Amino acid sequence: MKVLITGAHGKVGRAATQALLDAGHDVLATDLTRPGFERRAEGTARYQMADLTDAGEAFAVVRGVDAVVHVAAIPEPTGNPAHVVFRTNLMATFNVLEAAVRFGVKRFVNISSETVPGFFFPERDFLPDYAPVDEEHPAHPQDPYALSKHFGEQLMNAAVERSDIRCISLRPSWVQNEGNYEQNLGPQVRDASVLSPNLWSYIDAYDLADAIVLATESDLPGHEVFYIASPDNVGGWDFGEILHKYYGDKIELRSTDRPDSSGISSAKAQRMLGWTPKRSWRDYLDADGNALPRG
Repeated sequence: MKVLITGAHGKVGRAATQALLDAGHDVLATDLTRPGFERRAEGTARYQMADLTDAGEAFAVVRGVDAVVHVAAIPEPTGNPAHVVFRTNLMATFNVLEAAVRFGVKRFVNISSETVPGFFFPERDFLPDYAPVDEEHPAHPQDPYALSKHFGEQLMNAAVERSDIRCISLRPSWVQNEGNYEQNLGPQVRDASVLSPNLWSYIDAYDLADAIVLATESDLPGHEVFYIASPDNVGGWDFGEILHKYYGDKIELRSTDRPDSSGISSAKAQRMLGWTPKRSWRDYLDADGNALPRG
């Protein structure tokens, strides 16, 4: 299958590109990185630079593919002016999806975000209604990033109503790879009081890439939304215990399938996509949150 992957040179894009190649797909990668003009190494994806906020460039890279994996985005709201985050993310999604609809692309995988419910970067703080958080949790986004991802999911809803395209939106938790586990998650492994809005959740970039491949190859109709998070929490804490300790009765504790449960449930992805996460923070960090030697 000919697959376009946008944002191919980011943390998620690189892992997903390799996973799609390993799965036997013909991959066209696009990003804002300038192309090289040397002979392409065997086994690597073709690459074309494109600014997807420009409709013409989006149409140019989408033409001729069977599926689109849309990763490209400004990945959080604090490093750019608000209007830049919102405009960039929403217009890139609109343009790529519009091109996919017009060219008759059959599958669109939209990388959304765990931030869609809104309790990650709010101006007026609030907490999730319950945990583990799942796809049924209400969405009340305030910030430009979560809003852009929420509206992106609504664009998917509209696309399946007006065309035969099938869409899947993946909401990854905080994405980690071998280069940043210690920096990002080490403090939480050592001390559960180091809080994060996603309730000690995370996802390994390569497990996320596996989910992206499954979504790309899926025949699920319409538009489905899936959280993608590791089943365990950072630190391996008793989830019910730390939720009550640090949040009291402000967040309803719902049933979990393991004591060290994640604060975000990926049960739907495991059930409907057949996704099975294979990696844990324990593969990268010791019990004190320090990086394990790389063998």
